[in-house]
Amino acid sequence: MMIVTTENIANHQITEVLGPVFGLTVRARGIGKDIMASFKGLVGGEINQYTEMLEDARKQAMDRMVKNATAMGANAIIMMRFDSGEIGQNMSEIVAYGTAVIVEKR
Repeated sequence: MMIVTTENIANHQITEVLGPVFGLTVRARGIGKDIMASFKGLVGGEINQYTEMLEDARKQAMDRMVKNATAMGANAIIMMRFDSGEIGQNMSEIVAYGTAVIVEKR
């Protein structure tokens, strides 16, 4: 599955637009990660526990988006984007979205 953030794919022609596609995940920070992050916040620097959590969440959201696009019969996703938000005090949502299309090589 080709995934691009652009409107077109170089050397390919879009033959059919199948529609919007997305993948969503919601992650909660655990108490252990919150405690470790609090200590790291005192001294500064990157909070690796949160970085890893968000990287995993983005990967899962993309995997779910690809699964949905595949079920629609797509072989590519254009205009792919991420969005995120907070739910409550310790949960984050990550959504990957784009447009499912069928492309052919020129």
